[in-house]
Amino acid sequence: MDQLTQRPKIQTATVPAKVKGTRPPNEIDFWRGYALVAIFFNHVPGLWYEQWTHKNFGFTDSAELFVMLAGWSLRSLVDRQSRDLTPLRLTFRLGSRAVVLYVAQLVITVLAIAIISATAILADTNLVLQWNNAAAVFEEPVAAHVGIVILSHHLGYFDILPLYIVLMAAAPLMALFHRAFPHALLPLSVLLWGATLATGVNIPTWPVEGRWYFNPMAWQLIFVIGFLLGGDSGITRMALGHRAVTRSVGFVIVALGLAGTIYRWYPDPLAVPDPALFFVADKTFLTPLRLVHVLGLVAFLGGSFWFVYKRLRPLARFFSMLGRNSLNVFCVGSLLSLTGQVVRFSFGANLWVDTIVVIVGVSIMSITAWVSEWRARL
Repeated sequence: MDQLTQRPKIQTATVPAKVKGTRPPNEIDFWRGYALVAIFFNHVPGLWYEQWTHKNFGFTDSAELFVMLAGWSLRSLVDRQSRDLTPLRLTFRLGSRAVVLYVAQLVITVLAIAIISATAILADTNLVLQWNNAAAVFEEPVAAHVGIVILSHHLGYFDILPLYIVLMAAAPLMALFHRAFPHALLPLSVLLWGATLATGVNIPTWPVEGRWYFNPMAWQLIFVIGFLLGGDSGITRMALGHRAVTRSVGFVIVALGLAGTIYRWYPDPLAVPDPALFFVADKTFLTPLRLVHVLGLVAFLGGSFWFVYKRLRPLARFFSMLGRNSLNVFCVGSLLSLTGQVVRFSFGANLWVDTIVVIVGVSIMSITAWVSEWRARL
């Protein structure tokens, strides 16, 4: 197992592609595929299978993993192309991804509103219109639609793509800054994260008063860490150079996270000193407890793809296929999660219904990935 896991560069070590024209299975795509399936489960509240996702065994869920892997993938793209691109062309190359994400957010939001509306009509109840922060769309349609377009109004469970849009919009600046000052990116990112936690500043929402569920000024840190880990950085060299120590520390963090969730060792916000965000487990601000836990998971599980690939090859290929087509699968999975909520509302919540939701949902996600690759080959 040590020979399988101790690779010099995790993100570039791959296996032969099974289908011509596709990226070979690799660790990043594998874990991204896992995160997509876990997000699908977690976005159907009360789903029986939800209790087996890793959010129930530590202080983090798949959102942290997804954002870190996004930064990791960005580094791979930048390293492949930045040497051949001028700063202006690099900006357009990366910025175009933010535009694609923005269009995807608008499309799935409109489709989600249609699903909620159709459910309200078929069930003959307006209570459904209150689901997932959608009430404003029907009560204040003019303002709400403007809010959707300017990303100030998010439906519940459809609020991670806005974070990703902001991070990708800032990606050209991050890549160019790292090119000029490679050792300054992480300290600057930590400084912004710390200032955000100290002040509690966040982006306001409108027309519904509130704040972004994923605060970009805090979540940029995990994105930057992924970006640095994805390349030849000091962090990567230190982790790979002391693999046994890194994995042991990761194991301790994961074990403490498991014990903390089992025995509910959650700091009381009213009992901790100020600024409280440095001591509580808050998802919106990616507080230290969550940040340390996700880093522990990466340290402990990093390289395990090769163990899975050797013993459970179909599973490794399946998750990798989903991860290779992450945007399409994520968008379809988000709509399937909402559909799963509708199905459980209509037919009742029990194990049989939940099993059908999972089987159909994961099957459609896999078909989406397969069709995406088939279309790309054409």
